[in-house]
Amino acid sequence: MKKLLLLTLFTLFSSVLALFAQDIYNADTKESVIRWEGRKIVGGHWGDVFIKSGNLEFKNNKLSGGSFVIDMNSIVVLDLDEKGGKSKLEGHLRSEDFFSVDEYPTSEFVIKDVKDNKNNKYEITGNLTIKGITHSIKFPANINIKNNRLEARAEFKIDRTKWDIRYGSGKFFDNLGDRMIKDDIIFKVKIIANK
Repeated sequence: MKKLLLLTLFTLFSSVLALFAQDIYNADTKESVIRWEGRKIVGGHWGDVFIKSGNLEFKNNKLSGGSFVIDMNSIVVLDLDEKGGKSKLEGHLRSEDFFSVDEYPTSEFVIKDVKDNKNNKYEITGNLTIKGITHSIKFPANINIKNNRLEARAEFKIDRTKWDIRYGSGKFFDNLGDRMIKDDIIFKVKIIANK
């Protein structure tokens, strides 16, 4: 009976310690941003899309998990003005040709594995869901924490056709010439989060 009581107390104590060793940083949705860049054979476009919600989890001061919801309605083009077709391109990106925002208003990223490369550098593996399609991606990230404020930066690229974004892709359409859009989309992520 004493052994059972001690084991129960030890388990409870360990659970409490684990709880205290875990920290959660919630994303500041006003300061966090994802910069996207799409390229054509000649030229390209870039802009931002914003995070709707998300957090990063730490255990014993090391990144252990997290997830983010991206507001696809927030996508903006920053390299064009109104005369240059800014609104037209933003509408096209929200259409079925690209992100089908009416049907899929959010995208999601969920961390599945983290490798600590020391000196605030991590290799992150996670599931990226766009248009209801999920694929695993891996990328390096740099995370710094000071005074309970976290800043994370990462850059990665995806093959958009894996997420059924085929418009202008040379894999699916012939004779596009210089209207062909490259399949890779580059994402530069900045996350600001607070404890």
